[in-house]
Amino acid sequence: MPAITTQDKHLTVLNLFTTDAPEKQDTLIQEMTKIVQAAAYEGWMSSTVHSGVDSPGTANLIQWRSSVDLENRYAGEEFKHRTLPVFGEITTSIRLLQNEIVHTVTHPSLGGVVDVDPQRDDYTAITVFGVAQEDQDELIEVLSVKQEDIASVPGFRSLSVFKGLRARGVEGAFVVLYSQWESKEAYDAYRGLPESEQSPDRQKAEARVRDLVTSVDSNTYRVVLTRSADA
Repeated sequence: MPAITTQDKHLTVLNLFTTDAPEKQDTLIQEMTKIVQAAAYEGWMSSTVHSGVDSPGTANLIQWRSSVDLENRYAGEEFKHRTLPVFGEITTSIRLLQNEIVHTVTHPSLGGVVDVDPQRDDYTAITVFGVAQEDQDELIEVLSVKQEDIASVPGFRSLSVFKGLRARGVEGAFVVLYSQWESKEAYDAYRGLPESEQSPDRQKAEARVRDLVTSVDSNTYRVVLTRSADA
């Protein structure tokens, strides 16, 4: 089972696809499922497909041994002449994000392990923050510190901070928040907590995040498929 951890030094890729209709999301998932089930690429470790909830789209969390292995995949004839054209026909945007996992926090019951598994039925939120290159490290620090008391929030399961390394379909530096929740209600309650009821530390951190980011894009998902190379 794939896990998100700062201990492993492999490359974490997050491929985000948006589309304009639920039926196109279904087609996206079908095409991704074909690729994941047949995957045998050199250096490929795992893929976990997420189905969009709030907006039509998909997310594929992929673990690679190294960026060299990934670039070899991108350079392949199959990727260039079949995979990209197929997805291009049914999507409104494609973002291929390469990342390093820099911070994780979990509910105490999970023992510090961030698993990604359809059997858990997590309500997953993925937010991509655009940021100036010179502000990326500060944003990571603020986002990490801001979450120190999140483990006690009702319905919280895990949160991970990804440092963006490079990307296709995204201009400039970026940081990703990947969080897992028991339900939509729990996530919405945390996100919608009035500022007057937030801790002073959270208020300060939220204000600094607003100052630092240049763009924010978010969607929520359910995990529908996962497969590892050693499975």
